[in-house]
Amino acid sequence: MKKTLLLFPFLFVLLSSCDTLNQVAQTTIQQYGNPTTLEINNGLKQALEIGTGKSSDQLSALNGFFGNAAIKILFPPEAQKAEKALRSIGLGKLADDVILSLNRAAEDAAVQAKPIFVNAIKQMTLTDVTNILLGKQDAATQYFKRTTTLQLSSKFKPVIQTSLNKVGATKYYTDAANAYNKVPFASKINPDISDYVTQKAIDGLFVQIAKEELNIRQNLGARTTPLLQKVFGYYDKNKK
Repeated sequence: MKKTLLLFPFLFVLLSSCDTLNQVAQTTIQQYGNPTTLEINNGLKQALEIGTGKSSDQLSALNGFFGNAAIKILFPPEAQKAEKALRSIGLGKLADDVILSLNRAAEDAAVQAKPIFVNAIKQMTLTDVTNILLGKQDAATQYFKRTTTLQLSSKFKPVIQTSLNKVGATKYYTDAANAYNKVPFASKINPDISDYVTQKAIDGLFVQIAKEELNIRQNLGARTTPLLQKVFGYYDKNKK
């Protein structure tokens, strides 16, 4: 009974939020009218360029990865036993240096993402735009995953490899892997870390983009121009 009662405030807030979006959508449509095809195209592309640019800027800043618990890069799963073993024999500083270096490399690479997303946005067709606007709440994120992952990997990997070498991460991780590989009967781990960091950097970028996409779909305050208000008011009225 108590659990049921506790649900009522949550449901009230949720329904109130939906009502607010619907009311604002109706008001926006009445004020501006339905957006034209050109306005939908320009408005969504404007929103995506803002969101992807913000994501790239945030993650390429100092501690963009290292200071974000949701995407912070840790030892690869197959090497986590090695990390634990190293810490247990007094090599915790080495393990910490590895983790910091992996994240610094991802931060160095993130700046490469912005022009790739801008190019992908420019190449969107009207069908792409409409499907994204009226699709699921992560429709844009999924579109970018399909169309940019290979390019991101190609651009990220050499930057990450250079960064890993520059800050000593390659040496740190190789030393850590080799130290663990000397432990009797331990499963051997691959001392090459660049592929892993590249994939984790891309994964983290899409986590951030999904967050920005959800923000503009749900947060009225994120619609900072009349065009965005008009286009996403139309989205609020017609979303699935």
